[in-house]
Amino acid sequence: MTGTTTAPGGTATSADREVRRSTRSGAVGLLGAAVNGVLGFVLTVVIVRGLGPAGSGAMFTAVGVVTVLAGLCCAGADTALVWALPRRSTGRDGDGARLLPVALLPALLFGVAVAVAGVALSGPLAPVFFDPGTAAGADLLRLAFAGLPFVVAMTVLLAAVRAVRPVAALVAVQYVLLPAARPALVLAAVAAGAGVTVAFAGWLAPVLAAGLVAAALLVGPLGLTRGAALRPTGHDWRTLWGFALPRAASAAIDASSMWLTVLLTAALAGQAEAGVIGAVGRYALAGLLVMQGLRVAVAPQLSRLLGAGRTAEAALVYRRITSVIIALSWPGYLLLAIFAPGFLRLFGAEFTAGAAAMAVLAAGMMVNSGTGIVQTLLLMSGSSGRHLVAAATGLALNVGLALLLIPAHGALGAAAAWTAGIVTENVLAAVAARRVVGEPLLTRNVLRAAVAATAATVAVAGAGAAAGGRGVAGLILTLGVVVLLAGAALLHPGVRRRARAAVPTLLGRAPR
Repeated sequence: MTGTTTAPGGTATSADREVRRSTRSGAVGLLGAAVNGVLGFVLTVVIVRGLGPAGSGAMFTAVGVVTVLAGLCCAGADTALVWALPRRSTGRDGDGARLLPVALLPALLFGVAVAVAGVALSGPLAPVFFDPGTAAGADLLRLAFAGLPFVVAMTVLLAAVRAVRPVAALVAVQYVLLPAARPALVLAAVAAGAGVTVAFAGWLAPVLAAGLVAAALLVGPLGLTRGAALRPTGHDWRTLWGFALPRAASAAIDASSMWLTVLLTAALAGQAEAGVIGAVGRYALAGLLVMQGLRVAVAPQLSRLLGAGRTAEAALVYRRITSVIIALSWPGYLLLAIFAPGFLRLFGAEFTAGAAAMAVLAAGMMVNSGTGIVQTLLLMSGSSGRHLVAAATGLALNVGLALLLIPAHGALGAAAAWTAGIVTENVLAAVAARRVVGEPLLTRNVLRAAVAATAATVAVAGAGAAAGGRGVAGLILTLGVVVLLAGAALLHPGVRRRARAAVPTLLGRAPR
């Protein structure tokens, strides 16, 4: 027995409690993901509308540099904290606080060293990343390298917040504060006619504020002002970095998936094509915010369950979360594929050339979201080495195909290469997670969610495209029909009854 039912007399089993906990945390994570997605879309519109294909390509390239390097410099320490802290005690007498300097100091020192070297070499490196004649290239690189240590510190501190605070604290900083400040500052730079370098400075500036807030949020839970021990032992170093080092490479791969594609496209096909794939990638990654919101919410819970040997409960949480991800993400990706010209037209007519690339990438992202939080499950089991194998294989395929396809096909070739890497990585991770956890991950309920989401979306979107085309008119028509159908569903007594039954779970109480 796995303890997935309610005991006689209405007493919830441990599995019931864990599912309610994941549901409650997941709801907060989803809300944060929705806000982050909207704000991220606003930021992309500001960049591409204000800077155009070439300017936005340069901006996306600079963001890609700092994002990829931050993933490298963190060296897996951020994920290691999310894995290790839930298995430690916190507060004044706990041993959790000792892990903070173990994770933060090496990553920060590495970041500073890379930043110093990068600033010194920005001039010679600029022609490698930017089109010839891009006057702001060296300045963008200098700014990216100068901001790198701050991005590294913020990333590690936010990971610690994720591990020891309720998910609402992380959502407030990472999903609201940071993405809200960025479009406002970038828009101010664009409106003032300050150019791409100042716009990129606006993108970087909120990092410092987010890092300071994250540090303040750690003081109480870790007992930092109440005498908690901060001097790590040799065991602390071996435990955290034994997990982090294999994760370091896969973390860089994860963080750089889009930006590596943008950089390769810029180098092999020019900045205009890089701007197109950057815009396409923004849409594709926006759909993953559902999964990211849920992953952020339940990763510490999965680590705690797997650390205690409660694999059946961890697998149950995984399956429930994956079904929700499919139900919420697949309709969005199908709409992206069917109405790609309409979505891209919102960025400007010149971006509609990426419609085929968006359709290809949407298919790959459906595989990504279809495996749910399988990579988180694998990492929280402590199997960072297995995760690295999956990520490295996907990266190798992505880069190899990119070198072959991008010169001839531009953004479409980049999307095809990226999709092949995504599918390969997720299939390998799912196989590894099934072996490590020892519990079934793909069940009839998960498949039922996939079939229902696909059938309903294709029916509505197909009718909308037939009536209004695949452009903006068809997209608006389809979205209007979706809103009407959702409103009609809420009028059904059974739907309202289920919604009322879900409220106690979201509030942390057992259903009556």
